[in-house]
Amino acid sequence: MSVNKVILLGNVGKDPDVRYLDSGVAVANFTLATSEKGYTLANGTQVPERTEWHNIVLWRGLAEVAEKYVHKGDKLYIEGKIRTRSYDDPSGAKRYITEIFADNMEMLSPRGGAQPGNGTYQAPSQGAPMQAQQEPAQENPTDDLPF
Repeated sequence: MSVNKVILLGNVGKDPDVRYLDSGVAVANFTLATSEKGYTLANGTQVPERTEWHNIVLWRGLAEVAEKYVHKGDKLYIEGKIRTRSYDDPSGAKRYITEIFADNMEMLSPRGGAQPGNGTYQAPSQGAPMQAQQEPAQENPTDDLPF
């Protein structure tokens, strides 16, 4: 048995680049930054903040949602799987790129009075139609906070 599952919570690094294939299927690409805060060890050594950049790929309905609502700086929750592919660059050298193919996306940045967590979008399982579900706004979103 094996599992390929990624969960990321980070900030969008650039507006999604959305393209439509000849078949009409939408594909969105953008970067997502995740950061670990810096800290100081007991011996006084300072460990700086570390930021990782992830290449995110969204298909079909998720790509269309990203095209309309996702912008640079937005905070997103992404679930998906890791895929690595190779290509030949213009000089003929083989290059590798690792991407996160998202199955689920939740927009966490407030927009026009919306509360974080109001927009959850999930990619359909193979063969099923895309469903974008907008969760109803909570009266007080702090009621669910654990602190």
